[in-house]
Amino acid sequence: MSFERRGLIAADHPGLAGHFPGNPVVPGVVLLDEVLQAFAAWRPTERAVGIPLVKFLAPLRPEQPFTIRLKESGGGEVRFDCLGDEGRLLARGRLTLAGDGTG
Repeated sequence: MSFERRGLIAADHPGLAGHFPGNPVVPGVVLLDEVLQAFAAWRPTERAVGIPLVKFLAPLRPEQPFTIRLKESGGGEVRFDCLGDEGRLLARGRLTLAGDGTG
């Protein structure tokens, strides 16, 4: 089972202030917040309690569209990929779920 959500971080997002003047990049924590929001939309009765693994592979710029893909991986975890333009991998990781992950 999987889920996909598209998004965009506005240039005036408060998390972008000072990150970095003249060369803005979306902070990883802002992208991870989007991952958690996507998970909550997919599985509103479950709770993610940790992010034991995340790798940031390419920068996300303000106003750049992106896609979050979530996929069951068993063992109380969900894997995620964040993709930018043309399917370029921005970040990849895992979410740990509360309890046994069955809801």
